[in-house]
Amino acid sequence: MNNTMKKKRIKKRKTKKIQSETEETPRIKELKHKARRVSIKEGIFATAGFAFGNHYLSPFAIAINLSNSLIALMSSIGGILGPLSQLFSSRLIEKYSRKKIVLNAVFWESMMWIPLIIVGFLFYKGLLVNIIPLFFLLFFSLHLIISNISGPAWFSWMGDIVDEEYRGRWFAKRNLIHGTISIVFALGAAFFLDYFKKIGLTIFGFMILFFFAFIFRMMSWNCFKKQYEPKIKLKKDYYFSFFDFLFKAPKNNFGKFTLYRSMLSFAQSIAAPLFAVYILRYLNFSYIIYMTIVMTSSFFSIFLIELWGKFADNYGNYRTIVITSFFIPLIPILWTLSKSPVYLILVPSIIGGLAWAGFNLAAGNFVYDNVSQEKRGIAISYYNLLVGIGTFLGAGLGALLIKYLPQIFSLKPIIFIFLLSGVMRMLVVMIWIPHLKEVRKTHRFSGRMAFKNIILKQAKPTLIEEAHQIMSIKKYISKP
Repeated sequence: MNNTMKKKRIKKRKTKKIQSETEETPRIKELKHKARRVSIKEGIFATAGFAFGNHYLSPFAIAINLSNSLIALMSSIGGILGPLSQLFSSRLIEKYSRKKIVLNAVFWESMMWIPLIIVGFLFYKGLLVNIIPLFFLLFFSLHLIISNISGPAWFSWMGDIVDEEYRGRWFAKRNLIHGTISIVFALGAAFFLDYFKKIGLTIFGFMILFFFAFIFRMMSWNCFKKQYEPKIKLKKDYYFSFFDFLFKAPKNNFGKFTLYRSMLSFAQSIAAPLFAVYILRYLNFSYIIYMTIVMTSSFFSIFLIELWGKFADNYGNYRTIVITSFFIPLIPILWTLSKSPVYLILVPSIIGGLAWAGFNLAAGNFVYDNVSQEKRGIAISYYNLLVGIGTFLGAGLGALLIKYLPQIFSLKPIIFIFLLSGVMRMLVVMIWIPHLKEVRKTHRFSGRMAFKNIILKQAKPTLIEEAHQIMSIKKYISKP
């Protein structure tokens, strides 16, 4: 009897200890609330830098006369170097705070725009012309490596400041604001570039854009300095090797999803790097039309992302992934049906925005759902590595095909590659989707009634809410 009472008391003490460790004080809640606001402000500056810089790396490569195969190779390089750097950086969390890791990586990432500006200057002056492609690929690779080092730490950090019950809606809100910024700045940069093209100073236009990318990324770095970081406790057995993960991947939900995402990335990357080549070199469209096509997808995705966030919170991230996955194979096929800029803006861009908005939102949250707090950093690095390998192999195959593939019947090689990518995506979706499952408790999905609820009942208030959030961008920027 005494032993039974003693065991009950011990169990009660353990329960109270667990509750005290997991419950948040009002001060911690307030710090996390402020951290989420700072994160949105930081993302505004980071997105502006991305719109001026990263969006225009492929057009810049075309402007300095890189071959089609080298441009496809850029995605292949990015697919493997970024995740490999994350594999290394995921262990840094053991020695350094996540905030310190992110601050150092973002600072040096911003510095990488300076040598890319120098590459543009060398090309304009006609200096070292034969090795300019190598210089560009070198600094492009360094930029990718450094920018990805912060990935695992940032992902783990964000998971600790955004609570599970409204994660879908909060990330949707963040993506809405940042997507709006991306569209405005990227389109503005397109008009800017077209003006410099008319006066014969295209390369100078790129150099100025890259300088703005440097400035905005430094402003993003300054915001990270002010953002609260919750403490993280790593258990001794938290680490698991990449080969352990790979061996167990087919037997657990997160592993299966990682394999699915990596194979979808392979199929996607066969064609994805060649869209810029197709628009600018094959169709000979202006930078304005190019960026309008690219940004139309973003425009529709940002206005749908809040609805996807509510849908995912109610019916689960798995259900969202299932629905969007069946649209993704259609995208490259739709690109082949017409050369009209109006068609390209209104059809494949809209469907692409609809599909990828929901898929990317749900995919990120699906990782949070399936991985414990202390393992998020290492898990996301393995996830990104396998996705990166898929990108590397897919883009590599695309580079080989565009270089060596003869015309098949009346099809141009680039059209054949788009069709191949669509078929491969379809096969991957059909094979892997049935093997995934939802791990969160969600509302029962009733098909037509669920969509009726989202579209008819929630669309209007969501759009009003989105308009309010867009109007609040100035407030986020001006607030210290």
